Amino acid sequence: MTGALLALASAACYGVADFTGGLLSRRADFVLVALAGQAGGLAFTVVAAALLPAPAPAGGDLAWGALSGAGTGLGMLFLYRGLSRGAMSVVVPVSAVGGVALPVLAGVVLLGDRPDPLSWLGITTAVPALWLVSRNGTGGTASHAARGASLDGLVAGAGIALQYVALAQAGEGSGVWPVAAGRVAALAVIAVIAPAVLRSPGPRRGSPRGSGLPRPHAAGAAATGLVAALALVLYLSAVREQIVTVAVVLSSLYPVIPVLLGLTLLHERPAPLQTVGLLAAAVAVVLLTAG
Repeated sequence: MTGALLALASAACYGVADFTGGLLSRRADFVLVALAGQAGGLAFTVVAAALLPAPAPAGGDLAWGALSGAGTGLGMLFLYRGLSRGAMSVVVPVSAVGGVALPVLAGVVLLGDRPDPLSWLGITTAVPALWLVSRNGTGGTASHAARGASLDGLVAGAGIALQYVALAQAGEGSGVWPVAAGRVAALAVIAVIAPAVLRSPGPRRGSPRGSGLPRPHAAGAAATGLVAALALVLYLSAVREQIVTVAVVLSSLYPVIPVLLGLTLLHERPAPLQTVGLLAAAVAVVLLTAG
């Protein structure tokens, strides 16, 4: 049960980060938002790692953390690009489902995870729940924009999957250092691939390229990255208590949080399918924590 609660706490933190990051990526350059977020996450994890000393942070553990961070950088860059295009109704559900389905497949096929029947039922309930809850009911975008957003979502989902699967391989003796190593790798990946992403066609929202990141937006992005890094620290703790497959699914329920925040803070009305998705997600949580 401890592992399940840690994974749910990770989902809550990631959901908050997803909500604030999505808002910022519409108002400012999404690459700068991603970079500032990873810088904030790096500062937090270095302090956390120093305060929570690890008995033996081996090189292999740091390498797994770096690989996880590469997935983070890839996932966040393409997710924010999709959001900056105003394609939330496409990019978020595609990335959410890909981010949970691929790690489950990897956990079963490569890592030898064997969820019990209740957990399997929870997994099969969670995947469609994530798709439904991520749909905002605004209809699709134009066909060419939808295709671009789908590609953004697929790449983001693959990056998120890599983030989860790789981080789960870090040993218990490594403490928080794999997450810190991941923030360094995420910064490097974003800096390297951002120029190619920026050259791609397609309309975007937010500040014009090269206009810089206003100080309030930079502070907000750094705080968002801090919360996202905390989510990964909680996830890393969860996989040390729980099998990867179940921990990933519970942590991946984060799209529920932006919907709930939209209801409570922005007074939005959920689409009918989102309501079904929220109910299905609640059922999935019950099944996965009982399994």
